[in-house]
Amino acid sequence: MLKRDSHGHAEFGKGELALQVLIFMCLVVFAIETLPNLTTTQQRWIDAFDVFSVAVFTVEYIIRLWASRPRKGYALSFFGIIDLISILPFYIGLGVDLRNLRALRMLRLFRILKLARYSKAMRRFHRAFIITKEEIVLFLTSTFILLYIAGMGIYHFENEAQPDRYRSMFDGLWWAVATLTTVGYGDVYPITVGGKIFTFVILILGLGIIAVPTGMVASALAKARKEEDERHASGDDADEDG
Repeated sequence: MLKRDSHGHAEFGKGELALQVLIFMCLVVFAIETLPNLTTTQQRWIDAFDVFSVAVFTVEYIIRLWASRPRKGYALSFFGIIDLISILPFYIGLGVDLRNLRALRMLRLFRILKLARYSKAMRRFHRAFIITKEEIVLFLTSTFILLYIAGMGIYHFENEAQPDRYRSMFDGLWWAVATLTTVGYGDVYPITVGGKIFTFVILILGLGIIAVPTGMVASALAKARKEEDERHASGDDADEDG
């Protein structure tokens, strides 16, 4: 039965399970397609399944677009864009050989994101992202600024001591990313006193970079769960027949 969610977007009710199974099958076939020495028959079965899955997803997209209110809201929504991207490579491939456009073929992996629609937890995470999007943008901007400063700083301290490792600021940026994310690959590291002190400061800041967004998202998830419980209690999310 076709119904609408609290945002006016079309949902498929019991048919969602079949769509989830189809998405999982698409992912399995996508992996099988990478196997070497596939026979002509096997490739034909893969192509036939691709046509079938795209046909189903196309019908799904058209129905959701037609039934959603407003239609533009669905078309420009996160899931609307994912639904469109998941089928576009096939139609582009009708006029272009996608074997020579691997990036377009990889867009089929976006089908895995369609699973998020059928998970309450994933929808809650999406809602949490919307709640904190301004803070996340501000945080990412600050992070990029810090990465730039860290890359320039380590280049300044280590270039003369390790000219083969820190040849330019771009090498410094690689070190900054590995250090700020606390990954620490160990392929480049400071040997000067100034560089080691600078690294200590960057490591401390790196711990904060991990903690801050985690706290923001956790808080937003709690708020999203509270909103969801309030909707259930008030009955505002009752399904509408479409």
